[in-house]
Amino acid sequence: MQALKYIASYWTLAGKVVPLGNPEQEASDVGFQDRLEVAAKAGYSGVGFISSDLIKIRKKFSLVEIRSLLKDYGLPYLELEFLTGWMADGRELSDSEKMFTDMLEVADVVGVRHIKVGPDMEGKDWPLERMVERFARLCERAKSVGTMLSLEMMPWSNLNNLESALSVVQGANYDNGGLLLDIWHVARADIPYGAISSIPSRMINYVEINDADREVKGSLLEDTLNHRRFCGDGSFDVPEFLKAVLSQGYKGPFGLEIISEAQRQRSFREVAYDAIKKAKEQASKI
Repeated sequence: MQALKYIASYWTLAGKVVPLGNPEQEASDVGFQDRLEVAAKAGYSGVGFISSDLIKIRKKFSLVEIRSLLKDYGLPYLELEFLTGWMADGRELSDSEKMFTDMLEVADVVGVRHIKVGPDMEGKDWPLERMVERFARLCERAKSVGTMLSLEMMPWSNLNNLESALSVVQGANYDNGGLLLDIWHVARADIPYGAISSIPSRMINYVEINDADREVKGSLLEDTLNHRRFCGDGSFDVPEFLKAVLSQGYKGPFGLEIISEAQRQRSFREVAYDAIKKAKEQASKI
């Protein structure tokens, strides 16, 4: 088997931040170049940035400089997150539109493999036709700057299973629009890995791996933001999940998304190295 390639998600490299906090709390205090250097030395092929952090980075670096640094450090894959509000109206939609426009500007100049797109985090019941039309509109715009959109299913959201998320991307029917399969969300939604075989291969355009305890700690949201583990340190069968997505023809990189209260207290360097080491150990078991 060809060696897998890995992207260090924003949360894996961000250090001591507050997920879903205000922008100042979410944006990392770890230097931009420091993160790139550690990612490159640890063996990652790409990195991710959240919108609030990217705004902070752009106060010191131009987009051309960001593009140059990613090339210098040998990190071809860049991901941006996390677009929500695109199903809504009013202020929520206008905020989403501004974020998406900024992301597309980065994609146009720097080059972005994919933008992570979220469901309705409050679980509001939006009509399928509306979601399909809105997602198609996003795909059309992203296509113009050569980037993909990866729609993420989440078990507490309005897209809480494979069927609902797949219905949106299939309905939109854009080559650059697909599903993001995160093992955490798949496992916490009690979806058997074998169900992945029912997804048309071209509909999976990004995959993330991590691990967690068997029992949920607090709410699902609290568990996902504070208690994720390195691959192999929890109850998930990471090798079987990898087999499932690879059997469907997935050939892209794998995101290592470690969102953990315990790991946020450690050096981001140690977290970055431990995350990829553990992931490679699990991949070797395929």
